[in-house]
Amino acid sequence: MIKVVIIGSGNVAQHLIQAFAKSKEIEVLQVFSRRIEIIIPLLDSSKITDNFNDLVEADVYIIAVSDDSIAEVSSQLPFKNRLVVHTSGSIPMQSLDKKNRRGIFYPLQTFTKNKAVDFRPIPICLESEKDADFELLEKVAQSISNNTFKSNEKQRKALHISAVFVNNFVNEMYRIGSEICEENKVPFEILKPLILETVNKVMTLSPNEAQTGPAKRNDTKTIEAHLDFLSNENHATIYKILTQSIQNNGKEL
Repeated sequence: MIKVVIIGSGNVAQHLIQAFAKSKEIEVLQVFSRRIEIIIPLLDSSKITDNFNDLVEADVYIIAVSDDSIAEVSSQLPFKNRLVVHTSGSIPMQSLDKKNRRGIFYPLQTFTKNKAVDFRPIPICLESEKDADFELLEKVAQSISNNTFKSNEKQRKALHISAVFVNNFVNEMYRIGSEICEENKVPFEILKPLILETVNKVMTLSPNEAQTGPAKRNDTKTIEAHLDFLSNENHATIYKILTQSIQNNGKEL
């Protein structure tokens, strides 16, 4: 079995612990967490530590902490020449302390506390400095996912930025839509079939082909009416920016 130590206790760390627990190829030897109580429901307490000096020897150490903490955490590891990877989509591999062999183990998915996730379809982007280390990371990834991807730093950053657009920014649009519905006393649930159809369309069509609506049609009267209706200046500004972005991509014939 491949022996893994996970460093961190946030959403990504917790989901990895649960995913690896279902794998016959991976053994989570230990988890480092400054807040041991968070991990206790997921792992035997004897396998949890809050002291870097107590870290056991493993095949790979996965740092799953906030982006700003990765460099500091990797510098505190009390060993050398072991395989250490992080799970960030935007932080360079070189941010990891060079005293150890370095790599990337980036699951491209949104993780929410107490929301179960099926890892099998999740793409896991992998990078390493050494070929042998990449082969090991690939085995670890394939033990929980059917979708592994060899990436470089630029590709991973592009994917992470794209993910912000299609996930975080889209979710903010949902929030604004929900806010407008609430202000006008209509249930947001009415929009959910539309949301599902929009998502389903981009599974078979390109986003450009799937685009509809007044901006795509250059329906200026409807656009002006929408802007007149919006009393929230921030909502109106976002509406104008997105409308212009759609129109800059061409007009519907």
